[in-house]
Amino acid sequence: MEAINLRYSYPDGTVALRDVSFRITHGESVAVIGANGAGKSTLLLHLNGHLTPGAGTVRIGDYPLTRQTLAEVRRTVGMVFQDPDDQLFMPTVFDDVVFGPLNLGFPPDEAELRAVSALERVGLAHLRDKPPYRLSGGEKKRVAIATVLSMAPDILVMDEPTAGLDPSARRQLMGLLADFRHTKIFTSHDLDMVMELCGRTIILREGTVAADGPTDELFRDAELLASCRLERPLSMQGCPVCGGRR
Repeated sequence: MEAINLRYSYPDGTVALRDVSFRITHGESVAVIGANGAGKSTLLLHLNGHLTPGAGTVRIGDYPLTRQTLAEVRRTVGMVFQDPDDQLFMPTVFDDVVFGPLNLGFPPDEAELRAVSALERVGLAHLRDKPPYRLSGGEKKRVAIATVLSMAPDILVMDEPTAGLDPSARRQLMGLLADFRHTKIFTSHDLDMVMELCGRTIILREGTVAADGPTDELFRDAELLASCRLERPLSMQGCPVCGGRR
């Protein structure tokens, strides 16, 4: 996946992205971080065609993301939104998860096998007949991930995957992400999760790439983090009582 000089402004004139460029190779786990308003969610929405850039190009493999290639791109790039309620709209959990494969044209039998397998991977096969609105926040998040996994994407894109989760649900989700062996790209304010799951981090500042490199190196650069209105992960901060590492 590659972004080349992406620019985007919202209808009210707000500039969200300014010449953003990067390349991500297959199998990488990459975090996109930054302060609120830095352009993180806007960037992710460009990666499978939910937003069209004002200028620049997104390439998936050897071909650019265009209106003509959009369907193929969405087979390759699965997007999980920050709010799972934006993704769950069918009467039952199973209906939501099987919807994607059916919409992509898979035969009903294969679509059902994909849905069952995806629900098993997120540990929610026992909730297949439950209405999504009856689920907890963590369960909804995992079902939203299952709706994407059922389409077997090569690239998983997630916006704030742990937002609103309790510690147990957070740990379950991190385990699920660690087991996903293809490319992962996600935004997060949970920098301890970023430290654990992502070898590479892209830092956005006011719609531009302020830094792109190994996560541990960037998180040791206090001046860089301060300039981007970020702080080190809690695991890298000193204990306020004894002064040692947590």
